[in-house]
Amino acid sequence: MTYKVIITGATGMIGKGVLLECLEHAAIEKVCVVNRTAMGMEHPKLEECMLDDFMQPETIGDKLCGYDACFFCLGVSSLGMQPEQYYQITFELTKKFADLLYELNPEMVFNYVSGTGTDSSESGPIRWARVKGKTENYILGKGFRATWMFRPGMVIPQKGIRAKTGWYNLLYDFTRPFFPLFERSARVTTTSRLGLAMIHTLRAPLEKRHLENQDINSLADLM
Repeated sequence: MTYKVIITGATGMIGKGVLLECLEHAAIEKVCVVNRTAMGMEHPKLEECMLDDFMQPETIGDKLCGYDACFFCLGVSSLGMQPEQYYQITFELTKKFADLLYELNPEMVFNYVSGTGTDSSESGPIRWARVKGKTENYILGKGFRATWMFRPGMVIPQKGIRAKTGWYNLLYDFTRPFFPLFERSARVTTTSRLGLAMIHTLRAPLEKRHLENQDINSLADLM
């Protein structure tokens, strides 16, 4: 069986990793990436849906029907961002996508990239963690066929992927000689493993809904 998937955030480090694994994997028949700007990639499986305003995903609703999964990798850092803006991008934007995709494809799998430290109680002292927790809880309660919350911690970029944040790249360049050592740790994952884990949720029965790096690695290596 093959699957058609939607990916958001494919221009970011994690989203790009998920995209590359989907394009290479035999189980993925088609990939629709939703972006503001063209990626400049060509592949027989790849279709780009351009969206100028991510708060209005309904404007491309006709292009998002008939998919088996959404790998929602779109996200921003709370550093230097006003709380209201972070809330709008993290919760309100994600909610709009989830609402639309549930209306169009209620039997799809919806995977959301959150982050380690996310606060499911929505009542902790850290604002970003509460907002992420609220977003996770909304998706989990939406009614999709299945949902998984990916909470990566340290992620090592592979296959030439670069982060969009400049200082991340400086950090990765400095620590690159140690990547082989890091990759042997169950507490560290990679962009490739994260992508494989996303794909494997389409076929692997999992009871756990919040996946940290150790869970992501185990799922990536499952098949």
